[in-house]
Amino acid sequence: MHRPLAWLVALALVPSTLACSTSPKRQLQGKWVGERVEHFSPAQATRAAGWVIGTSFEFEGSRVSIAIPAETPREGTFEVTKVTEGTLSLAFLRPDGVRESADFRIEDDGHLRWQLGDGRSVLLRKSTN
Repeated sequence: MHRPLAWLVALALVPSTLACSTSPKRQLQGKWVGERVEHFSPAQATRAAGWVIGTSFEFEGSRVSIAIPAETPREGTFEVTKVTEGTLSLAFLRPDGVRESADFRIEDDGHLRWQLGDGRSVLLRKSTN
């Protein structure tokens, strides 16, 4: 007699279970734009705050486009090489064969933290455009 209720509860839980199992690569998809810098020294903070506004990462499938002010835009492929306690280690491969790596943390659905080391980070927000 209680089976229909049990099935309804089980069906209601399926979407939340699937949402939690979204792969890190899938969570990265889309365009992320610089919002602010954190934990920079006072001498660097003003310059870094201006720099971050023009910074963006755009993930599409296994491809990535990276724009950083005062640098030539970069394109290539990426892969998630490690996931540890919410931190994603990514490897970027440029068309010229250069391989670079960076660490990111998905803060929530709309924010991604690029961890630069020494406690410094760049907070990126997901673009709606």
